[in-house]
Amino acid sequence: MRDDRQLSLEHEDISMEKKLTMVYWKAEKFWLGKLLEYPEIMTQGETVEELEDNLKDAFLLMAMDDVPESYEMKEIVL
Repeated sequence: MRDDRQLSLEHEDISMEKKLTMVYWKAEKFWLGKLLEYPEIMTQGETVEELEDNLKDAFLLMAMDDVPESYEMKEIVL
């Protein structure tokens, strides 16, 4: 399992390359939100900023699910 510092570094690499749409609303106690492009990713935060950070982390965890500890990255053009 990766530590928070490594997760943060990877988070920055991925987030600079991809823009997603955050849909969010205020519930009783927390801000709730999901990614429009990935509606299965949903989380909460005490503030909108925390919600945004949590959505970024959730996206990274989904994107890196089942990827082994040692991996390589390469940008490709479609």
